[in-house]
Amino acid sequence: MATVRLLTDDELSPEARAVFAEIRTARGTDHVNDFWRALAHDPVSLRRTWDSIRQVMAPGALDPLVKEMLYVAVSIANGCDYCIHTHAASARAKGMSEAQFMELVAVVGMASETNRMVTAFGIEPDERYRTPPGGA
Repeated sequence: MATVRLLTDDELSPEARAVFAEIRTARGTDHVNDFWRALAHDPVSLRRTWDSIRQVMAPGALDPLVKEMLYVAVSIANGCDYCIHTHAASARAKGMSEAQFMELVAVVGMASETNRMVTAFGIEPDERYRTPPGGA
């Protein structure tokens, strides 16, 4: 259940309306996710978040599918059901197969388990892993 009322298009400020127009254009849809509708109460944060997500999720050294899969993995680790569902849908739209999704979930589960073990054991990284390739 949302902790803030989700704004309708008729309730948007001019600034929020402009961001929603950009979202619709960028995604090629009339649908604007509920996350953005909640954030629209604060048009400054809405703008900043939209600009940041566009930059981070744009094609770069990592392709868009990999970025969506990473977003899913972090969302699983953080327990964000909303983000798991929305970014899994986006990853599927970019070509993620069910086999890839199942493998992604297995890796997140394994990393979570071993992260907790290493933390409990208080193990520091091996010296050989402390220096980035090519030196510091």
